Order: sequence, then structure tokens, then C-alpha cells
Amino acid sequence: MPAALKHLVDILQILIDMLMVGMVSVSALAAVGMSMQFMMVINVLMTLYVVGGNALISRFIGQGRKRRASALLYGLGVFAIILSIFVTFGGYFGSEYIYALMGASDDVIAQGSMYFKILSLGIVVIFIDNLLYNALSAAGDTKSSLYIKLASAAINAFLNYVLIFGHYGFEAYGIEGAAYATVIAYCFNVVAYYMLIKKSKSKLNIIPIIRKKDIIRVWNVGWSAALDRGISSLSFLVFVSIITAYGTAELAGYQVGLRIEGIAFMPGFGFAIAAMALVGQNLGANNKDRAYNMGIISGRIAYIFMGSVGVILIVIPEILVSFFTQDTATIEVASYYLILVGLAQIPLAIMFVYSGALRGAGATKTTLLVNVLSLWFLRVVPSYIAYKMGYGIIVIFVIMNVETLLKGLIYWYIYQKREWLNTKV
Repeated sequence: MPAALKHLVDILQILIDMLMVGMVSVSALAAVGMSMQFMMVINVLMTLYVVGGNALISRFIGQGRKRRASALLYGLGVFAIILSIFVTFGGYFGSEYIYALMGASDDVIAQGSMYFKILSLGIVVIFIDNLLYNALSAAGDTKSSLYIKLASAAINAFLNYVLIFGHYGFEAYGIEGAAYATVIAYCFNVVAYYMLIKKSKSKLNIIPIIRKKDIIRVWNVGWSAALDRGISSLSFLVFVSIITAYGTAELAGYQVGLRIEGIAFMPGFGFAIAAMALVGQNLGANNKDRAYNMGIISGRIAYIFMGSVGVILIVIPEILVSFFTQDTATIEVASYYLILVGLAQIPLAIMFVYSGALRGAGATKTTLLVNVLSLWFLRVVPSYIAYKMGYGIIVIFVIMNVETLLKGLIYWYIYQKREWLNTKV
């Protein structure tokens, strides 16, 4: 539950960002929304060390090998810092090109490039924050991450207020202020995590030893997870490009709807991470039946929570959207989106948790196959055909929901077969 609450706070922080940036302009709102898609691509690189690291750290903890897990954390931290340097250069100098490639209008490109350049300078702390959160979760400590996130979200919200609009003697930086606030909040996270893992009683510590064998084992699990995330992220970018072709109001409506939907699906990510850790720890302890049951229990909690939020999305979509924008066209598009995705929250919960459990077991090649085939052949290609045939944005949203339903059923079938429990890491 702490992991789910942490991800709920994550999306609330994003919603506050969107709410305040939406007061600047519709273009700024669309720009920040598109940056979230770019971060999905950057998450591909983080997946290289996070998913494999989670699978291995959770098994080490299940085997009672805390020192081995702590040494792996150190090695992955060094790897993350080196990787972040290249991403920083690419994001800073290529931001305008990225927005233009997505087909954004000139004003969205101008706003977005300012935002993403600043965000790129903080990539190193974003990478380290992601590593430490996932590693501690894999080790069984999700409460500390929740407390850290609550504090950083408050800091982020306050700095948004100060830097976006100009208060307490500061200049109004607009969309750039939102980027500065985000980076500062991530810096706080890293400092807090460092202070935590320096304590001897922490679930993990820092042991400055790099074991090549363990890094290779992480790579063997992580490469397929990263490829999965990469191809999936590319499919999302293509999908967003299709929506962008409909116009700025449609794009902004989709981005606002997606952020509001996150109230449901971001906690779903938390349940997935919990399932990943619990499955990995129990497999490390050689208890396959308990590992299987942990995924089942996590799934039930997730679809009850997400299904309940889905009802709210269906019943009061206009009210929810009106908090973020007063643009009539944007409200209409976002409301249709929320009604439709509200119907798909239960299969989405099943997909999140069961795919997370499979990754915790190291079965990343299975998730790669399912996600790639589903996203491209059941979502992107049909959406492109629908757009070319002249169908409206609502049809695109319907196609997205059908793909989610089918993928949820596929993961349910794979999970109950139990073959993934025998995966070697």
C-alpha cells in the first residue's frame, strides 16, 4: 500500500504542475504534457538497470544476502550516473528538434524547449532517485519512499507557486519555473535517500564494491525490459503524434485526461512494484506458491482501487477537467477520454500487476513480446488507419481501450499458467 500511495502522490504532483502551468497558457500545458512522453523514452534507459536490479536485489534479500544487494546498488549507481551524462547532453541540445519531430506547433515548441532544457540538467538526480526508490522497494522498504515523496511533493508545489507566478520577491518564470521546481524536488529526494541508506538499520546500504558478475546478471534481465520499454515508448510517441495531428485542443485534452487518469493508474504502478518485490523475494526464498499468491493479492487490491477511481472518472469528468483548463474544446476532449478510460481501469490493473510480477521473476522476454505486439498491432496501426479514414478523436480513444482490455486478458492467461515461476535470473 505505501508504494501505491507513493505513486498516487506522484500523479498528484504532476497534476499540480499541470494545473499551475495550465494557468500560463494552453501551449504551455501541451508542452509539459508532451515532455512526459519524452520522459517515457528516457525511462527506457533507466529500465536497463532498474528492472534487472529489482529482480536481483529482491532475490538477494529473500536469500538473506543484504551485503550482496548493497554492493549491487553501488554498482548500479555508478552505471546510472555515467548513463545520465549522455542523456543530459542529448536532451539539452536536442529539445527543440524533439518537439518539432512530434509535430508540435511553433508556440508549443518554444515553450517546450525552454522547459525540457532545464529538466535535462537534472537528469542525473532523476536517474539516481529512480534507482534508490526501486532498490529500496525491492528490498521491502516502501514506507520511507512514501515519506520522502510527501515532503518533496510539498516542496515542488510551493516552488511552483513561487517560481511560475513570481512570489516572495522572485520573478515570474512561467513554464521555466515549473522545470526549476521539479529539478529542485528531485535533488531533495536524492539527499533524503542518501541520508536513509547511510543508516546501518536501512534495508540497503552503500558498499563500494562492483561485482561484474552481478552487473551482467542485471543486464541479462534488463536488456529485454529496456527493449520492451523502448519499443512501447516509441509506440506511445507515434500514438501521441496521431493525436497531435488532430490539433492543439485535442492534444491538450488528451494530456490533461491522461494526467487525471493517473490518479488511478499511478497507484497501479505502485502495486506492480510491490508485486515485483514480493514475487522476487519469495522466489529467492524458493517459495513459488507464495510468490504466485502475492501477485494475486496485489492484483485484487489494484483492480478494486483502480475500478473505484474509474467510476469517478466516468461520473464527473467535466468537473475534474475544469480544474486544469477553462478552454471549452480541451474540456470536451478530455471528458470523453476520461469516460472511456474509466471503463478500462480493471483490465489495466490486471495488466500492471501481472506484468510487474513477471518482471520480478525475471520473465522480461515474455512481457517484451506481449507489449510490443499488443501496442503496435492493436493500438498504433488501427489508430493510424482510423485517422487516415477520417474518424474523429473519440474513435482513437476507443481503439486504445480495446487494446488495454485484450492485453489484460493476455496477461491473466499467462499468469495463471505459472510457467514464469521457473525463470532463471
